[in-house]
Amino acid sequence: MRHMFAAVALGAMLVMAMPVVATAGSGGVSSVRERIESSMVVSGDVTIETDGSVSALRVEKQDELPPSVVKLVRDAGLKWKFEPVVRNGVAVRALAPMSLRVIARKLDLGRYEISLRGINFSRLDGDDPESIARIEMTPPRYPVQAFRAGVSGSVYLLLKVGRDGKVEDVFAEQVNLTFLSGESEQRLGREVLAKSAIAAARQWTFRVPTQGAEAGQAFWNVRVPVGFSLGDAAAEGQGPARWESYVAGPRERAPWRDDSDPLGFAPDALVDGSVNLVDNNGPRLLTPLQGS
Repeated sequence: MRHMFAAVALGAMLVMAMPVVATAGSGGVSSVRERIESSMVVSGDVTIETDGSVSALRVEKQDELPPSVVKLVRDAGLKWKFEPVVRNGVAVRALAPMSLRVIARKLDLGRYEISLRGINFSRLDGDDPESIARIEMTPPRYPVQAFRAGVSGSVYLLLKVGRDGKVEDVFAEQVNLTFLSGESEQRLGREVLAKSAIAAARQWTFRVPTQGAEAGQAFWNVRVPVGFSLGDAAAEGQGPARWESYVAGPRERAPWRDDSDPLGFAPDALVDGSVNLVDNNGPRLLTPLQGS
């Protein structure tokens, strides 16, 4: 399920909004330019009935979003089917939060195709004893060479948190860059930002689950997106009706993680700075994210 629409403003953003970072003689800018996409993260909630069907879907601040985006999300979401939510052995009606990433890609003649790429149904509650919460999370330092070169983007980290709340291991699953360059500069940019984010994350501490099914684990998988923004760019891709242009990096798997992620999940559907317990990530979606 995809929608096509014309959007002059979005087209200008895809072409012009990303700064160019390239050294003399570097190649591959044209091929990287073709991989630029624009997206926004949409939040809201879904009402799940006892049979797993969706009876209602709410989009936050929908009046501030493009109508085509609201329609795409509602048309897809009302057709979703979940594994029934069970409490004390009984299927119950449930309200689940959602955050999803809407992708826009340029076609031709000023037309754009929008689609859904990833979704997350985690409930972020720092007071919930069945979940995980931050204790100390000092932000990473902006690498000097990256700052001077205009390198920016988002690093999507997977943390292995031990029973003492300390980070035992950390891995960058994906890095999306918000600047345009050749392939070699893109690769170096991903490496530099990931290295800084990983170094900071190794010092973070968390309050681990003390109740519920997750309390007895030997360790917990936790996802934390980290953004590196220059100047006022931090606000450009946040909030309703704001598109962010970037070059999506490859998705990689942490060496200690064997389990598959839920259907329709993508790391970059998470909100920057949020703390997400991987193995307790809300209702399980059974049908494709966008239908057939």
